[in-house]
Amino acid sequence: MSRRPLIGISTYLEASARWGVWDLPAALLPAGYPRLVRDAGGLAAMLPPDDPSVAAEVVARLDGLVIAGGPDVDPVRYGAERDPRCGPAAPERDAWELALTGAALASGTPLLGICRGMQLLNVALGGTLVQHLDGHTGSVGAFGEHAVKPVPGSLYAGVVPEESQVPTYHHQAVDRLGRGLTACAHAGDGTVEAVELPGERWVLGVQWHPEMGGDLRVMQALVRAAS
Repeated sequence: MSRRPLIGISTYLEASARWGVWDLPAALLPAGYPRLVRDAGGLAAMLPPDDPSVAAEVVARLDGLVIAGGPDVDPVRYGAERDPRCGPAAPERDAWELALTGAALASGTPLLGICRGMQLLNVALGGTLVQHLDGHTGSVGAFGEHAVKPVPGSLYAGVVPEESQVPTYHHQAVDRLGRGLTACAHAGDGTVEAVELPGERWVLGVQWHPEMGGDLRVMQALVRAAS
């Protein structure tokens, strides 16, 4: 049996989570993420927020990295004033995931950013974000769905060549693209829905949540690159 690549996935850090008789601080991750990695042929490892100084050591032990969805990126990270509709800051997670992203980019480790992860990739490379837009979520706590159209000739188009419906839940998006990034998919309203870093490194960010759908192709592409 061939060796399956080890894919690290960043996690939430919550002050309170409940299970059984317990209500305690917890590092957690929706089960869809490790399930998607498994179904795509990889092994999943959860990466709870840690000291950013160890990020390069962690990434060196991985074959691929996923920066998961979650809370809004703190606008201070891209030099913007906070919009009242921007969510609460998660400073420990911002610092940790920016360090993980930087380490993956420096080492050439295949990298997939999902929702917040795509936004953080953009910020890590000097880009900015739209702090609020409408029409890209379902109801509160429920995913919506809309079409995403790939840019011909892009890395993403090589993985998913057709326009497709994707599960989505976000109210922020890429504004000014970070250094070297190109937009590789758009929603019908023009919102950038995927970004990539052309070149030899495999770097892709998607604004939607593939872990909430049945399409394995994006994760399968990461697992192939990590192999």
